[in-house]
Amino acid sequence: MRKLTGVIVSNKMKKTVVVRTDSFKMHPKYKKYYRLSKKYKADVADEKDYSIGDVVMMKETRPISKEKRWKVVGTVKKVIAESKDDQE
Repeated sequence: MRKLTGVIVSNKMKKTVVVRTDSFKMHPKYKKYYRLSKKYKADVADEKDYSIGDVVMMKETRPISKEKRWKVVGTVKKVIAESKDDQE
């Protein structure tokens, strides 16, 4: 069973969040690292518990729907939401 860590980029669907994972790969000729990103749809119990920018850990599960094969296990780091009064 695989486990991945990533950042939530969308929580607009019911019981689903979109998680972006980043990895680094070395270019074979130039020997320079570059970033690879991939998005996964992951199942959650309540999407209101997770906000955009949270770092979460997810694990691989059986297929839940056409595109969902991951389930969020827990939050690694929460993002503190700024209020609109702080921005002004």
